[in-house]
Amino acid sequence: MGNEASWQEAVTQGRFAGKTVIVTGAGSGIGKATALRVAKEGGRVIASDVSKERLDELVEQNAGLDLVPVAGDISTEETVAAVVGAAGGRVDALANVAGIMDNFAPIHEVDDEIWERVFRINVTALMRLTRAVLPLMLEAGAGSVVNVSSEAGLRGSAAGAAYTASKHAVNGLTRNSAVMYGPKGLRFNAVAPGATITNIVATWGSQLAAERLGPLMQANIPAPATAAQLAASITFLLSDDGTNVNGAILASDGGWSAL
Repeated sequence: MGNEASWQEAVTQGRFAGKTVIVTGAGSGIGKATALRVAKEGGRVIASDVSKERLDELVEQNAGLDLVPVAGDISTEETVAAVVGAAGGRVDALANVAGIMDNFAPIHEVDDEIWERVFRINVTALMRLTRAVLPLMLEAGAGSVVNVSSEAGLRGSAAGAAYTASKHAVNGLTRNSAVMYGPKGLRFNAVAPGATITNIVATWGSQLAAERLGPLMQANIPAPATAAQLAASITFLLSDDGTNVNGAILASDGGWSAL
């Protein structure tokens, strides 16, 4: 039985009324759940995903919600420009959810292709989109950015070298930005999910990793959360309810990080 058994999503009416929120990775998993939660609470959501099909399905199945789909690879400047353009000159909040997993390889088994792809999507794309929306937030004197980190951003036993390093980088970007832009009225926080029920693909590409990490994960990982549970954590920080939280890395992991 998962830890979601006794929890039901409770929408807060109007929490994002009049606000424009960008959500990446919105076609599935945590990104989709976040986009839907924001839209249900009155926000206009610029929903970005690499899959046009998933975005079209999202919009079709939620015709009553204000969802603006922008399909494309968020690691390209073209898609970044399209996402910001769709926002129409105003971005109140940004949820950088899009990300990919590695194959659990330790550093002596990492190849350049996996390393560069993981960093391109998990770190560089996040930086570029944030960089693109910052002028709008600075002009408004307000804004909230939530980056999705990972349990691998808190420990060395949750993934391979590439993914672990990428999520530690996300935490560093989050904290640096909180310090730099806090006095300007902007907030930067990260949510670090533990095991979550999504379609992100993670395969054991290393015998060493399977032998070393497998037993640790079997012994320590709490039951998986639903994507909606992660969206609850993310939207709290995105919203004005997170008013006094800046520079935090919120572990939304069922207590894994406390073990």
